[in-house]
Amino acid sequence: MLYRMKRNVLISILFGSLFLAGCNKPAGELVGVGNRGNFREANPYGMVFIKGGSFLMGANDQSAIGAINDKSIHVTVDAFWMDQTEITNDEYKQFVNWVRDSIILRSLVMAGRDEFRLKMKNQEELSPEVAPLNWKAKIPWRTQDEEIKEVLNAFYYEDINSFSGTKQINPTKFRYRYEWINYDQAALASNKYDVNTGAYPKNAKVRVDTSYVDENGVIHHQTIERPLRTRKDLISTKIVNIYPDTIMWIRDFQYAYNEPKMKMYFSHPGFANYPVVGVTWEQAQAFCQWRTHLYNGTNKISAQDYRLPTEAEWEYAARGGRQMALYPWGGNYVRDKRGCFMANFKPMRGSYNDDTGTTTMKVGSFLPNDFGLYDMAGNVAEWTSSAFNVSSSNIVYDINPNFQFNAKNSDPQVLKRKVVKGGSWKDIAYYLQCGARTYEYQNESRPYIGFRCVRSYNGE
Repeated sequence: MLYRMKRNVLISILFGSLFLAGCNKPAGELVGVGNRGNFREANPYGMVFIKGGSFLMGANDQSAIGAINDKSIHVTVDAFWMDQTEITNDEYKQFVNWVRDSIILRSLVMAGRDEFRLKMKNQEELSPEVAPLNWKAKIPWRTQDEEIKEVLNAFYYEDINSFSGTKQINPTKFRYRYEWINYDQAALASNKYDVNTGAYPKNAKVRVDTSYVDENGVIHHQTIERPLRTRKDLISTKIVNIYPDTIMWIRDFQYAYNEPKMKMYFSHPGFANYPVVGVTWEQAQAFCQWRTHLYNGTNKISAQDYRLPTEAEWEYAARGGRQMALYPWGGNYVRDKRGCFMANFKPMRGSYNDDTGTTTMKVGSFLPNDFGLYDMAGNVAEWTSSAFNVSSSNIVYDINPNFQFNAKNSDPQVLKRKVVKGGSWKDIAYYLQCGARTYEYQNESRPYIGFRCVRSYNGE
């Protein structure tokens, strides 16, 4: 009797559950686990949505010089987000300050100052090397605490290298370490993961990049080959200095008086909204990695990685939906109907200020293109993620084309060339054309090259 009662109760619960479930969803139907069609990716701050499409990539027949040197190909790119302007000094400084402060806070925690680590119940279980930092604790730059002063002094130039006897931050002390996964190594047929055995082949090997700092503070980059046994073996690491190179204002223009720019361009608030320059391709990559970390650390839903645009993405965005346009504004001339120049470039020999700017100008000083993007021609040229090869149009795929080569530190310079697009304040009009391309070495910095980020779109 008791058994029957229990059985009836269980049956009632089961049928009751099915009935309740049927109130909300069609009973027994395939409905999925998520909210179909309800997700809409929020607009990333400061970015413009670029709807995917097809276009003729490369110099068109309106460019006599370009049409001879470069082959045009018809390609398609997926939708993506793109920064509305170049990355500014102020935005890049956020990255610099974050790295600087995190290194100093970590050093203070390592010195036993627990007020600079986040208070947690299991604080004693975490070593100083990995304990969370207390970002609300301001760095006491003017402290009288001798213990803290000793830690901070290590980040300044020694007296022998200090100008005018003033304390100056030593930028070589601040480096950013980041990681990425070598998917190209994982995709090799010899490295195919066996789902049946739950292991990689016995002869599986990977070539990855690694960086380390020696006892003298010198960064070393190596490419190593190691057996592939776990997924972690696919990780590469890179360590880069974060501060822009300012001396390049003089190094690249030795017979010109550019000391004011060298001294103040990155540090003075008057240049806050000017595009950051003096940043290598490797530093731009590090910025993108940090930006991804910053976003995912403060949002519940992770986004696609921030990255440099491919050459195809950059050119597609620059054209603004105008297939055969020579320049981003759509026309074949660099002046508007009033006779005013449409970008910041070098109009004529010695006439840099005819376009209202001499070197760099504030971002957004000229009208945007039809996608709402500013300075896709002139001001500063921009890094792309693509490696430079004169014949790349013959080998890339016709959907999301990208010729990529991860040059090693030991490789010759010719393998370190990256595509640069858009032209700059020092360039003639030809380099402002959407289809024009040139290059710079990934470990070089210039006072006329900056960058902007993109982010792939989750949808379409």
